[in-house]
Amino acid sequence: MENVEKNEDFITLGQLLKVENIIENGGQAKFFLSEHLVYVNGEKESRRGRKLYMGDVVQIPGVGEFEIGSDDEG
Repeated sequence: MENVEKNEDFITLGQLLKVENIIENGGQAKFFLSEHLVYVNGEKESRRGRKLYMGDVVQIPGVGEFEIGSDDEG
């Protein structure tokens, strides 16, 4: 599982896809989510604007699993 660091209170699902180089730009998020299964904390998710907070886990079968963390821990 990869740890995804964030600077703000949350990161959106679309931003996560871009940060992890799963998509090249934000405009591809909607298409990617319509074509792939994505789970947030075990529940199917298709909204690119879904807010992800520290501790949330995103699973994308065939791509990877990502846990949201904070880069200002400690």
